[in-house]
Amino acid sequence: MPVALITGITGQDGSYLAELLLAKGYQVVGMVRRSSTVTMERLEHLQDDIIITQGDLHDQSSMVALIEEFAPDEVYNLAAQSFVPTSWSQPLLTAEATGLGVTRILEAIRLVNSKIRFYQASSSEMFGKVTEVPQKETTSFYPRSPYGVAKVFGHWITVNYRESFDMYAASGILFNHESPRRGLEFVTRKISNTVAKIKLGQAKELRLGNLEAQRDWGFAGDYVEAMWMMLHHTHADNFVIGTGETHSVREFCELAFGCVDLNYRDYVVQDPRFYRPAEVDLLISDPSKARNELGWSAKTRFSSLVEMMVESDLRRLSK
Repeated sequence: MPVALITGITGQDGSYLAELLLAKGYQVVGMVRRSSTVTMERLEHLQDDIIITQGDLHDQSSMVALIEEFAPDEVYNLAAQSFVPTSWSQPLLTAEATGLGVTRILEAIRLVNSKIRFYQASSSEMFGKVTEVPQKETTSFYPRSPYGVAKVFGHWITVNYRESFDMYAASGILFNHESPRRGLEFVTRKISNTVAKIKLGQAKELRLGNLEAQRDWGFAGDYVEAMWMMLHHTHADNFVIGTGETHSVREFCELAFGCVDLNYRDYVVQDPRFYRPAEVDLLISDPSKARNELGWSAKTRFSSLVEMMVESDLRRLSK
């Protein structure tokens, strides 16, 4: 039975990845930070099937100890301070966890067993103020937030360990991926959750920032398959993962309100408080390398994703 260690297992991607690996016959070990309240909501249905252990990306020794104890065949680093607005209010924390934390894991793997296969969760936010459209593996990075900057560091340190120490270290440059398990602070889930509240009479308006910002949105359940495929490729590499389509926040709102037979114009209020200090206007992927080399492509259409999220929030709030 292969063993996989997932950092950030309590997050959206971690829960979907754990499900996928369990279905493939893995023993799944999830690392969580020590906290008085660890949020296990996304893992409730898996708790009897996985091992949860404590560790911290800020602490090198805890990473070494984890890898020595569980001897994983694969390590998936999904842990990060991943909310872009928070990276502006907590830039040093973001740099420590999202940037330097990657180095601590790689160094622990190098010291304990350099044959372990490592996956780094890179991000389309690294492209930021894009230098070409669409964005592919060779597109220059121009991050526009402390989160994007930290992800660039994590990405390049992964490449450097791969090339310097002959480690199997792959980097997935994932574009925005959503699901009913997305955190409520993210714009897509904020929309679906508030739409459900308005339909049920629990809210009257939805306040958002830039409605014209465009993103390449896919379903997280599809994207974790790409992570696994990257660690079972003939060689470690970087792969852009996305749908190749772009949609605006306005379009997301229109579809989400349409799911409950409402007109978004009657409820959406643009609020300057929710604009970013430096906006990322247009992110759209070119996932042709992943399609050609890994055989991966997104399965879930944008409209189906929006409907899935709204219906899930309706069911949850109706209870």
